[in-house]
Amino acid sequence: MTPSPVSSTPILRTVLVWSGTVTAVLAVVGAVVGYLVAGTTGLWSALVGVLVAAVFLGITGASILIANRWYGQELYVPFFFAIVLGGWILKFIVFIVALLVLRDQPWVQPTVFFVAVVVSVLASLLVDVVVLLRMRVPHVSDVELPTDPDAGDRTDGHGSGRPGPAADSGPSQV
Repeated sequence: MTPSPVSSTPILRTVLVWSGTVTAVLAVVGAVVGYLVAGTTGLWSALVGVLVAAVFLGITGASILIANRWYGQELYVPFFFAIVLGGWILKFIVFIVALLVLRDQPWVQPTVFFVAVVVSVLASLLVDVVVLLRMRVPHVSDVELPTDPDAGDRTDGHGSGRPGPAADSGPSQV
């Protein structure tokens, strides 16, 4: 598999992997704390809160990764914006459905659920910051540079592109 020419792809992949790891840790910690605070209701509230936050935060990164597969194609920009906008619409629909389904559930402890969502979002933001600070992406990306830096705009077939005798021809004989 060839590496993606889009510089955001390795960043988004790393963010999704780290976010998955952090989500697993938060689910365990949230379940334990939720159980200690509010019993079984707190445990399920914390797990659902962490899961809801993870799904919402993962949809954006995943949609951009999916859209980047069309990079270099004629319709890349329309595909990219259609997929990312579709992800946002999906998040909106899932948000409305989640509110309608979870609002009157007897097993949801609202405070534990809220704290789990907020902590998950803050952890996701921290992951984003750490990944972006640790990734080494050039200031100018997604461009192709010539393979021979001395080639330039060479017209003589072997010189350095500068006027005058070729750079590798040695001393001139007059």
